[in-house]
Amino acid sequence: MARIAGVDIPRDKPIWIALSYIYGIGPSLAMRILAKTGINYRKRTRELTDEEIQKIRQEVENYKVEGALRAEIQRNIKRLIDINCYRGIRHKLGLPVRGQRTRHNARTRKGPRGNIFARLKKKRQGQQV
Repeated sequence: MARIAGVDIPRDKPIWIALSYIYGIGPSLAMRILAKTGINYRKRTRELTDEEIQKIRQEVENYKVEGALRAEIQRNIKRLIDINCYRGIRHKLGLPVRGQRTRHNARTRKGPRGNIFARLKKKRQGQQV
């Protein structure tokens, strides 16, 4: 199993798909990396030689991936929260940041819907006692 940028990439997938297992590398960047290194994108990871893997490692080092990218994103979000801008407030409240409506959707950010009837039922049972 090849290890690139601290990530074990899968052996049985084409290399352009296997590279996308690295955080910060998508399909288009993977194709660009392979074009620069001169490696056929249809090759499977297990078919790569050590020399080809080394070329890919050196090319990936030119990009911000994995831990460095995650840290930068977290710093950017913290900066938005610290300056108290609109986007920072949305991040702080756990609401959608990019202008999506929240009246009917946004369940991913807001979490599971609370069941009003269950709460009312508990409230009524407490009053009966």
